[in-house]
Amino acid sequence: MSDVRHVLVLPDRDAAEEVARELAERFGVGEEPQILRDALAGEDDAEDAQWLVVLADADGRLDPAALDEFAAEYEGWREEP
Repeated sequence: MSDVRHVLVLPDRDAAEEVARELAERFGVGEEPQILRDALAGEDDAEDAQWLVVLADADGRLDPAALDEFAAEYEGWREEP
């Protein structure tokens, strides 16, 4: 099985941390998601960073549409691989 990863893009660190916690409850994610800061190209201001929640889905059991809706609840989105 291929190593599938989902990347959720969130507007701030608080949203990213809340999404990472909520993934276990709502989607039964066992592995701790990775939270990364992604500075926007050409931006020096730390406030202009996006936060990424990277989620391994080796079994391919997570529904991309459900993850899209989930991220949208936090004013974010799911990046297409």
